[in-house]
Amino acid sequence: MGGTYRREGDYLIPNLTLPDTGDNQIGKYGRMRRRYLKEHRRILYTNLLTSGNLRCHLAEIDQTCNERMESIVSAMAKQEGVTEALKAADQMEWVRRMNSIRNRAEEIVLTELVYS
Repeated sequence: MGGTYRREGDYLIPNLTLPDTGDNQIGKYGRMRRRYLKEHRRILYTNLLTSGNLRCHLAEIDQTCNERMESIVSAMAKQEGVTEALKAADQMEWVRRMNSIRNRAEEIVLTELVYS
């Protein structure tokens, strides 16, 4: 029949394994994407899983999201005048503004990449 099988009672069950994809670590955005696919895009999730491409897809999404976050945060900080001078003068104001920028940037990234 080809391949390897194990006997379970009267049945032969194929020994299926997923291909080794290396050390692709899935971060925050990759896990969020997996959850979204699992809950809202079942067919795409199943197709990626059975083809062995899910882990690569999630790692790629995670990397893209992190890169996009960095670029959006730096552009917004520059546009809004959040600089090291502000950080030295008023740390709490700098933290407040940076948290606001990060939250807005994350909403953009989640909408564009994770939940699409």
